[in-house]
Formats: sequence, C-alpha cells, structure tokens
Amino acid sequence: MVTASSPKKSAASKVQTGLCAAAPPPPSPSQEIYRLLLTCQNRSGIVARVAGHIFEAGFNIGDSRQFDEFENNQFFMRIEFNPVRPDANIEAWRKSFAGLAEEFGMKWTLCAAWRQPKVMILVSKFDHCLADLLYRWRIEELPIDIVAIVANYPRETYRHLDFGTIPFHYLPVTRETKMEQEAEIWSLVQESGAELVVLARYMQILSDGLAAKLAGRCINIHHSFLPGFKGARPYHQAHARGVKVIGATAHYVTSDLDEGPIIEQDVERISHHHTPDDLIRRGRDIERRVLARAVRYHIESRVLINGSKTIVFTE
Repeated sequence: MVTASSPKKSAASKVQTGLCAAAPPPPSPSQEIYRLLLTCQNRSGIVARVAGHIFEAGFNIGDSRQFDEFENNQFFMRIEFNPVRPDANIEAWRKSFAGLAEEFGMKWTLCAAWRQPKVMILVSKFDHCLADLLYRWRIEELPIDIVAIVANYPRETYRHLDFGTIPFHYLPVTRETKMEQEAEIWSLVQESGAELVVLARYMQILSDGLAAKLAGRCINIHHSFLPGFKGARPYHQAHARGVKVIGATAHYVTSDLDEGPIIEQDVERISHHHTPDDLIRRGRDIERRVLARAVRYHIESRVLINGSKTIVFTE
C-alpha cells in the first residue's frame, strides 16, 4: 500500500490517514492491483482526467465506482487498476497524480490490494464476534494481520478459542483506572502499528481522547435498537415492547456514543413466538456478519466518511 501525498501543502488537498502504508512486493504480477479512493468538490472532467492519468501511465482500470452527492456538491470515487505495460511504475504514478489531486483539491489514498493491514481486536466477555473474525482470518476470508487481542477479561474467558501466535493482552479496567488502561491500549496501537481497531463487543466506552486518536480507523458493533432500549438487557426490553425487527449496526467510533458514521447494518423480522433468548441468539448472528462485512469494506478501501455518514462502495 502506498501513502498518497501532494507536492504542496494545501488545506484543499489532504491525505486520509489510517489504512495506507508502504506495501511489500505483490505475490505475482497478475495480482498487482492498486485501489484509489478519492473525494473532492464535484466539477466536470474529474472522471476523464483520473482515468486518462491512469491509462497514460500504462495501467488498466479493472473496476470503477463513483457517486455525486448533490446536497453538498461532493464527488466520491473508487478505482482498482493494474499495470499492463512494462514501464508502468506505481511510485512514479503516485507522484504525478499528486499534481492532479492538488488541482482538484482531492483527499485521496492509494492502496496495494495484496497488503494485509494490521488489525487490533478489543473484546469483553461476549466473544462471538471475536470467534467469527478469527475464523474468517484463519480461512483467509479476511486478509488481515491480527497484531493483538486486547481484553478486559482474563485469558481463561476465551480458553475455547485458539489465538495461535496472536499476542493477547489482559487489561482490566475500573472507573478509577480507565485513563491508565486506555493509555496502555494506545501504546499497544502504536507499538504494533495497528491500522484498524475493531471493538468486537468491547463493552467499554472509549474516552473522547482515545476516540479522537482512532478517528476513521476504529469500528464498533452493537444492536440496532439504539437510541431506544439503552443499558442492560436490551433484547429483554425489546421483547417486552413487542418489537417486530431486530438488527445490528457497525459504525466508526466517535466521541458521540454509538452515533458515529454507519458502515453496515442488517435486520431480521421476529414475531410474538420468539422469546428473549431467541432474540439474543439471532442478534448474535446478525452482529457477527455485520461486523465482518464492515471490516471487509474498510480494509478493501470501500468506505469514505462523509460528515456524519459514509459512502460505501459495496462488492
């Protein structure tokens, strides 16, 4: 993955932080695919100029998605491209594209598709999402490098899970030790080089300070009853109210509790036949798949944050 940069420092042309970093060589020339993600003020000629710049440098576009948001006059685009000429050089292309990005005032990232981003997973007592991510990682469905598992419960809580060589960190937390515990989490993020932090049912509220440090690279999962049925036993509360639909939401973490930009959601219909335990069981299934999809969208550079919302170029 290659970090985008512009030759001039400008408030108009910025680089999105988080996912992009130097990439190792691709496994083979046929797998040398790059992903360009960009956003800017909408104006005529963007698609033609970007596509032409890719073509002229000896690359071919394999997939291209775009979206015009008329409300704020914003343009969003995702392109996958690969070299087709011997003289195609991605580093030279990146440097030359910086000038075009400056001209259009783009925020952009350039990522190598074969690179596995470093991911840290935070978890509490309920481990169904953790188990699912580990399974998808182990069978290579999720191409990520899990650099750490951090929990506020001891290792014995997850004795039925095989962590392999993934480092496990037990960081208990109380109201009095919260700031110290979060300082340890942040140190682990920096030491491990984690580019994405996943809250896999981590039942602790991140402080505003830590949420700000992880802006745009921390994903949370929770039931979709919020802002209703807050607090303990939400499925029991929902059952008592006779809800007909349950679901889950994956979103980026912000200082506004459970109100960050939504990446993915899903729902299932239920009826008066279902008990609270039925709702909990179905809810766990939904949480697992919604979180996995959100992580995949993020690592595949399919998500652009647009204020309090996201633009997601799904598969």
